[in-house]
Amino acid sequence: MLQAFLQDYGYLALFIGTFFEGETILVLAGFLASRGYLDINLVMLTAAGGGYLGDQMWYFLGRRKGRQILARKPHWAALGEKALNHLRRYPDIWVLGFRFVYGLRTVMPVAIGISGYPPLRFLLLNAISAIIWAIVLGATAFHLGSALELVLEDIKHYEVRVLGALLIGGGLLWCWRRYRNRRPA
Repeated sequence: MLQAFLQDYGYLALFIGTFFEGETILVLAGFLASRGYLDINLVMLTAAGGGYLGDQMWYFLGRRKGRQILARKPHWAALGEKALNHLRRYPDIWVLGFRFVYGLRTVMPVAIGISGYPPLRFLLLNAISAIIWAIVLGATAFHLGSALELVLEDIKHYEVRVLGALLIGGGLLWCWRRYRNRRPA
């Protein structure tokens, strides 16, 4: 049943998850690929596409309404100013690396849009960054899942528990981030 559900909706869920946030769902998908439920190459391709398109959307929203977006989210406003300071010093490096910095994944493309960073340059560097991010995180989760199998030998007995723990942990992390982003600075 789990395998059929993942085959039908796993890649769509991964795409949507990486479009809006990313890390947790990509790690979970990499683990599931190590268990044979998903194909690791499709996981990395889907995650790169979702992350790329999500960041493009935030970048263009940042170009058009960036200050308004940051003003509505006090936590983002502080992060946005911090992001703009980093961008002024090392713009290309931050465009390539922001998705690897915890807490900046969504606000950074808005800040990049506000900064006036050239759209074609962002299009290219964001694509490179999304591909590297998806490969690094997806492959790491895949290999850690394989290593876990070696440690536990017969992981089938623990598979549902591990999957449940990952889903609960991911859900708690998502709720914590939403709570932290909504509270006043």
